[in-house]
Amino acid sequence: MSAVLTEDLIYEILSVVEEIPRGKVASYGQIARLIGREKNARLVGKVLSMSEYYGEYPCHRVVNHAGRIAPHFYEQKALLLEEHVEFRDDTHVDMKKYGWDC
Repeated sequence: MSAVLTEDLIYEILSVVEEIPRGKVASYGQIARLIGREKNARLVGKVLSMSEYYGEYPCHRVVNHAGRIAPHFYEQKALLLEEHVEFRDDTHVDMKKYGWDC
């Protein structure tokens, strides 16, 4: 299935991101699976990188599968710390403890 970026797909991704509870994180791949596009984790990342054009969403709650925060999203760590999300090291969230179990 080809990943064509449409407004509907963008809002489908963002609606899942909006469901991530405060103090929890989800991976790009997890969001892709939840919308039925398990091979489109990078597409999820692309949508999140431009989410500011669609409203306010808690994109800071999305990390990679290993818990690593986005390298150029400088506010992400501070936003997660405000929600009492702990890090294993400087750039990785403890996914076992803070991963969203949906």
